[in-house]
Amino acid sequence: MVIFAPLSFGKPVTYIIDPSHTFPAFEADHMGGLSIWRGKVNSTSGEIVLDKRNKSGTVNVVMEMSSIDFGHDEMNKHAKGDDMFDIEKYPQAMYEGVLINFQDGAPTKIEGELTLHGITKKVDLEIKAFKCRLHPFKLKQVCGADARGNIMRDDFGISYAKMLGFKMDVALRISVEAIKK
Repeated sequence: MVIFAPLSFGKPVTYIIDPSHTFPAFEADHMGGLSIWRGKVNSTSGEIVLDKRNKSGTVNVVMEMSSIDFGHDEMNKHAKGDDMFDIEKYPQAMYEGVLINFQDGAPTKIEGELTLHGITKKVDLEIKAFKCRLHPFKLKQVCGADARGNIMRDDFGISYAKMLGFKMDVALRISVEAIKK
């Protein structure tokens, strides 16, 4: 049996972020080039609105900073403290943007803003992969993407260990899947 799900090309379609398949991740310097620390945010929510006919859309991803995970309990605890992410004061980070530069029906860039540590800055992301298809188990349309960009963490007031030579550049990578509402 073959099941076809029509793609909605006539009007904007809203997709709800699937938190079990959406993980904003990052890579940051440790000790001035000694190594790279990698981490991710395990709890996310949000939505993507996609208008394929008009080659436009929006994205909103909310990240619960209490779920930040470096794979190292001691580092997780330190990162949540007041000299880094200060999750008591800033429990969430948010990325909001506009999907642009559509090629073959898919966006290739997001012009957006990241709110982190209570500071909002322009952060554009390059979309390396974007695909929509019928979800084989939920039998609803699902879209997935992999977007990348960079920030300077001290631009967001997170300058821990800068005086010790730690580099401030952080690579962002947001892997997301969202299911049609």
